[in-house]
Amino acid sequence: MPESLEAFLGSAIVFLLVGLGVGVLSGMLGIGGGTILVPLFKLGFGLPALGATATSLFTIIPTSISGVISHIRKGTCVVRLGVAAGLGGALTSPLGVWLSFQSPEWATMVVCALVIAYSASTMLIKAVKLWKVQKSITLSQGSAKVDAAVYEVPLGARNVIIAGVIGLTAGVLSGYVGLGGGFLIIPLFMQLLHMPMKLTSGTSLIAVMMLAVPGTVTQALLGNVDWVAGICVALGAVPGAVWGTKLLERISEVRLRFMFVGFLLIASILLILDQVL
Repeated sequence: MPESLEAFLGSAIVFLLVGLGVGVLSGMLGIGGGTILVPLFKLGFGLPALGATATSLFTIIPTSISGVISHIRKGTCVVRLGVAAGLGGALTSPLGVWLSFQSPEWATMVVCALVIAYSASTMLIKAVKLWKVQKSITLSQGSAKVDAAVYEVPLGARNVIIAGVIGLTAGVLSGYVGLGGGFLIIPLFMQLLHMPMKLTSGTSLIAVMMLAVPGTVTQALLGNVDWVAGICVALGAVPGAVWGTKLLERISEVRLRFMFVGFLLIASILLILDQVL
């Protein structure tokens, strides 16, 4: 077997495994995976900054679609709020892409770091409060569906508008730094709409799926997407998102919140390494 073919197959397998891991996180936590994919594409696979951002946005779409389908089947999302946030994000995502071309790379990463710090601190406070109220929570298999069924989220015009405004904000940041937006949508949904994370994860994925499309189209037209890398990662991420949704049933609300904080901390470390290496 030619060495170049061996190298290609080896890279493809690594991409698939990375996609599998990102997909599992996406299904469980409601994120598109951009906070992991952008630095990995740059540090691990040598893609240029714009290529890493563009390829990450492309990969987010099939990953999110897979997770959304699973969440809808299990009833662990609020479709109307997710669509409202997604439409808002889709409107402003191209603006974020345009801003990324106008800003130095260090400014992009500073903005990203500040947003992640806000999200992590907000989620940590909520997780600690819930842990203090109920130190041990035991949820049986299928509890995620029960949570979604019994937790009534108001769907009046006010909350739909709030979801849309959250999407507008997340859309700019998604296009600007090449992330899915879930890292911001989830804490804002919990903070402003008082949703439990077991509903927020699936609802966030709907928005992430929609707001990634305009940014991906824009980046594709500019020729920044590495299609081979993106497709290989997506092939692993699609089944991974399904498995992640299933795992959600086995994880308590408290642990899920702490897991999200841990994910954000890991993502912030990767983004710092991305800048110093």
